[in-house]
Amino acid sequence: MTRLAKKYKSALEKYEPLKLYGIDEAFDKVKELAYANFDETIEVAINLGVDPKHSDQMVRGAVVLPHGTGKSVKVLVFAKGEKEKEARDAGADYVGAEDLVEKIQSGWFEFDKAVATPDIMGLVGKLGKILGPRGLMPNPKVGTVTFDVVKAVKDLKAGKIEFKVDKAGVLHAPIGKKSFSKEALIENFKSLIETVIKLKPATSKGIYLKKCTISSTMGPGIKLDPVPLRTMFK
Repeated sequence: MTRLAKKYKSALEKYEPLKLYGIDEAFDKVKELAYANFDETIEVAINLGVDPKHSDQMVRGAVVLPHGTGKSVKVLVFAKGEKEKEARDAGADYVGAEDLVEKIQSGWFEFDKAVATPDIMGLVGKLGKILGPRGLMPNPKVGTVTFDVVKAVKDLKAGKIEFKVDKAGVLHAPIGKKSFSKEALIENFKSLIETVIKLKPATSKGIYLKKCTISSTMGPGIKLDPVPLRTMFK
């Protein structure tokens, strides 16, 4: 712990915590300050001008990061018949229906993402209280309840991430690993920002994208200048 504390203190001395950085400089810094001995995840935190207490201001969505997340994803698909075969051919790790529901009810969770065809959601609905709290419940809003299981599986394998604003109006999302090039991280970041901006609720008033911070798993937060981000995709 002492050694980690020293590394963290050293990282703090290499940047200005109150400065609003431009994109290029911010990503240079976040890579420089990632000091852990493992391939740290690079994460984004975005403060949005929304009130999640109101359902019409809930920001939730998904985006396929052009360079993936750097993480291998195990995909489970609830499907039957021809869709079951399509899911297997697309590379799904687990495919089934009643058998998978029973396994999950028994405490099995060896998968990262779940997809379901609409016709089988009545069965999958039994798992709502189990999968919901774990963020694993298929949802049409993020494209995981669909008959196009091939696209759903391939997108998830390619680096599709889901995000949802929390009670404080902050959205958290991973955009890659420390080992990624700066250019790849920036492209992933821009894809996320563009998607979040497109999802701005019509009822959100005032400044929508208020603050944005990037950090590695163990490193300090680097504040980005939000002004250029607000107009980047207009």
